Amino acid sequence: MTQDRPRYTDRKFPPYTYVPGRSPHPISDPAGHMHGHEPPAPPPLDPANWRDSETYLYGVDLFNHGYYWESHEEWESLWHAAGRRGLVADFLKGLIKLAAAGVKSLEEKPTGVLRHSRRGIELLTSVMSTKKNHHGVDVPQVVKLANGLCKKIESCDSEHLPGIWSGLVLMLETDQGFGNP
Repeated sequence: MTQDRPRYTDRKFPPYTYVPGRSPHPISDPAGHMHGHEPPAPPPLDPANWRDSETYLYGVDLFNHGYYWESHEEWESLWHAAGRRGLVADFLKGLIKLAAAGVKSLEEKPTGVLRHSRRGIELLTSVMSTKKNHHGVDVPQVVKLANGLCKKIESCDSEHLPGIWSGLVLMLETDQGFGNP
């Protein structure tokens, strides 16, 4: 996890990032860091007021600091709140797929990284045809970076996957520009 990346919330990070087969499942395992704590369903993500969505912003924080499974969970709750269809849902699903690729990178599974990241890129490319900036994210920049990382991953050894994928950082547009909360 890198400390030099921007934070968009004050929420604490979990004690570990979940990697299947290496750590307790956060929800189903009694030793999991989310076991017994069912968060309330968030309201739908409002495109005009995304800065007010603690769930969305915390998902970005988690993703940017390598908590890919946990970011997936945050964004999936918003995806459900969006009704799993439409522009906002497709944007969120694109982020969810990039988070799933992050989990696969921590598992050192290049095929999974490429499969999930390509689907995420496909979803984000479809939403950027209507608007380039979604919920503070410069979507063309994320797509370009993710495509570049996929090219690197196609020719790397699996033990290098986590380091390569951690290069994908979501910088949100704020009043001071991108990435400066």
